[in-house]
Amino acid sequence: MKLALLISLSALFQSARGGVPNGLAPKVMIISMFRDEAEVWYNIPEFNVLAQNISVPGLSPLFPNVHCTKDSSICQITVGEAEINAASSIAALIYSGRFTLTSTYFMIAGIAGVNPKVATIGSVTFARYAVQVGLQFEIDAREIPAHFSTGYFPQGSNAPGEFPGTLYGTEVFEVNDALRHLAAQFARRARLKDNTESKAVRTQYAKNPAFAAAAAAPTVALCDTATSDTFWSGNLLGEAFEGTTKVFTNGSAVYCTTQQEDNGTLTALMRGALAKRMDFSRIIIMRSASDFDRPPPAESALANLLGPAPGFESSVLNLHLAGVKVVEAIVTGWSATFERGIKATNYVGDIFGSLGGTPDFGPGSIFK
Repeated sequence: MKLALLISLSALFQSARGGVPNGLAPKVMIISMFRDEAEVWYNIPEFNVLAQNISVPGLSPLFPNVHCTKDSSICQITVGEAEINAASSIAALIYSGRFTLTSTYFMIAGIAGVNPKVATIGSVTFARYAVQVGLQFEIDAREIPAHFSTGYFPQGSNAPGEFPGTLYGTEVFEVNDALRHLAAQFARRARLKDNTESKAVRTQYAKNPAFAAAAAAPTVALCDTATSDTFWSGNLLGEAFEGTTKVFTNGSAVYCTTQQEDNGTLTALMRGALAKRMDFSRIIIMRSASDFDRPPPAESALANLLGPAPGFESSVLNLHLAGVKVVEAIVTGWSATFERGIKATNYVGDIFGSLGGTPDFGPGSIFK
């Protein structure tokens, strides 16, 4: 009788929780930002993340479920676009009680703008640094001093090119470089998609020798990402945020992709790591390039911003093609390699040094 009552109570509890027991422990959590990025992981031949649909309070009302394979080894979450949505959704996931994430690898898998000096549309990039370039002072370009190169300059500074005098702690995150190289190695096994429209756009960039990377075919690249809720276009802003990326990382980062979420996502993951709920050395930042952050020669910044994005379709498809190689490698190599973690040989963490160690950018740890 008591056993039957316990079973009944357990079933009732699971029903109240959406029929899913506590503590699912995925090996990989794929992080998408919006519907197109998410849907490339659904109904694919490699694995079925729609086998379990787990409702989590606090997620975006547009994307209220985390999707998982039957054995829970692979899960996928759509956090919503822009920094606030990303941070809020990841925080809700971490503190939901539905998952045990201490050994989970988190793979950010989204599209992005790309710097034509570094890579081209359709390429898949893996970042070591994520830089929050929007966290600055701003003066409208029509009112900047004559000696300023841009209207953006770091908070607490007096001019562009100076290091910030005020830090919030979210300006720069650095992830595990050894894991990044492994992920890129796996991704290179994929045959990336391309299309004729993208090829036509790339030929326009060939007219400028500085944009030789933009004229080449899509590839897997190691370069860094810039975060801002503002979606920008143009040579002047591109160069301004290149400068910001260098200043914030003491020249270490290579400004490559532009997106709206990663520092929000990484902030929530950092807080989760401080609460011992996840491992910050198990993060992969993968961004595929859908459009250029500045126009080819003879085209305006406005035309570049509002015109067609021929790289969009291939960039979304390449998230799956490259990303699935990474996911499968982690799952199949779990016992032999990934369960114990990939030892980082670089600093891993935020600009404050919150997890210990000494950041190789910025002023050093504030805790020493």
